[in-house]
Amino acid sequence: MPVTSVEKDLDALTLTVVADFRAPRERLWEAYTDPRQIERFWGPPSYPSTFTRHDAVAGGRSIYTMTGPEGDSHGGYWEWVSVDAPRSFEVVDGFLGSDGSPNIDLPAMRAQFRFESTDTGSRLTTVSHFGSLDQLEQMLAMGMLEGTTEAMAQIDDVLADLASFASDQAAHAQILGDTQVRVSRVIRGTLEQVWLAHNDADLMRQWLLGPDGWTMPVCDIATSVGDSYRYEWEQDGGANRFGFTGELLESEPPRRAVTTESMIDTDYPSALNELTLTPVAGGTLLTLVITYADPEMRDAVLSTGMTTGMEASYSRLESVLASGAGGAMREAVAGAR
Repeated sequence: MPVTSVEKDLDALTLTVVADFRAPRERLWEAYTDPRQIERFWGPPSYPSTFTRHDAVAGGRSIYTMTGPEGDSHGGYWEWVSVDAPRSFEVVDGFLGSDGSPNIDLPAMRAQFRFESTDTGSRLTTVSHFGSLDQLEQMLAMGMLEGTTEAMAQIDDVLADLASFASDQAAHAQILGDTQVRVSRVIRGTLEQVWLAHNDADLMRQWLLGPDGWTMPVCDIATSVGDSYRYEWEQDGGANRFGFTGELLESEPPRRAVTTESMIDTDYPSALNELTLTPVAGGTLLTLVITYADPEMRDAVLSTGMTTGMEASYSRLESVLASGAGGAMREAVAGAR
């Protein structure tokens, strides 16, 4: 059992949980900052979680849902206060209502996570701070301590599973809900390089092509929030031209961008794309959460072989990074600093 000690301090209004693991500190840190991994243990086994957003950076936000055995769902959020990778981070941990807004009827707490190296692996110390004794007792009555202990008991299996999160894995699409899909891929490149590759037209024309035999004659990038973008592709010779357009809603370089997406010359409803980049062992984890108008549209897009085309593009991006263009990218990144 990873949990080695629990301390309730009623005077300081804190709950401290210490857990020891045989994995290195950096591996434990990655399990908490990678949405694919944390959702495998954040919550007891009977209430697995799904993370639709996970920004491991100060000022970032995480959104997750725990689903019970009867199909009941319970939303939560983190507001990231500070990050000192791979040593510590602090968040405000609260509940969400059914409409996605903070549930003020349940207490939010300040939680500190401290990661340390030990002779046998690593130690995680979590300190939860409460606003009052009533809040602390309320959370304990709701089973917070038991849930935390059960959740941490699942971490060892995640830490031992290196293959599922390695940089040699192809792009993977995971259905998160009726209208949401998350595409994940570790790109062998730095955070700044991968961000630049999504925001430089000359570079995008080299890799964002899907299967072989296509070109990208139009690549108009949205550079500021509120700007529109337009991308068009065609097969060699000019056949089967198609494209997408949309608006840049959020931009937090070099980690996050949110855009709408509509297929040109169709009346299909638009989708919402949330791109998040996270540094991990072996490169940069790219996660793209796509929200469709309805389940039918989600299934129709997946049936087109979308993930296969995205994998071809991401594989080509890695080739660009490893080539002379990759050197030019490094110079551009250095010049932007």
